[in-house]
Amino acid sequence: MPRAGLSPAAVAEAAAAVADAEGLGALSLKAVAHRLGVASPSLYKHVAGLDGLRREVAMLAAREFGEVLGSAAMGRSGPDALRAVAAAYREFARTRPGRYAALNTAPPPEDTEVAAAFWRPVEVLAAVLRGFGIAERDLVDEIRAVRSSLHGFADLEATGGFGLPEDVDRSFDRMVERSIAGLRARTAAPR
Repeated sequence: MPRAGLSPAAVAEAAAAVADAEGLGALSLKAVAHRLGVASPSLYKHVAGLDGLRREVAMLAAREFGEVLGSAAMGRSGPDALRAVAAAYREFARTRPGRYAALNTAPPPEDTEVAAAFWRPVEVLAAVLRGFGIAERDLVDEIRAVRSSLHGFADLEATGGFGLPEDVDRSFDRMVERSIAGLRARTAAPR
């Protein structure tokens, strides 16, 4: 009989908290069980082992990330939307590092539930880029470019890669403005 209050959602949330506090690499059934105050075998009633635990963290993270980015973009368009989404992206990576790390591997295409969760943040970026007039045929390339830029910055910031004394926030703002300028130039250029 499952422990009262223990559910797949509670296990996923505890696993995400472990990943945020200790790193995604430290995620284990033992660590999650300890956080929940149960024996490790109790978790098998709610998740399919360590792989299942990682899957649940990735799905939870993707849903939360999609909500965060969607809220940031809401009511904005063009440069304002990209600035807000970029700031939300960076803040998510800073404050939820384990969850963010879980987002950096594409889900297997046959796992439609996880793929759907991972699609939401992509939809937000696509909507923001459409606000710049990016054609549908170019969306994937532009999403990859923006995401790569934001991820690279977030990763370098998280790993202490910005050791120089200059203001990191200013550098982030400049990077985002360069993305905006590039998107504007791309849509203004004749084809």
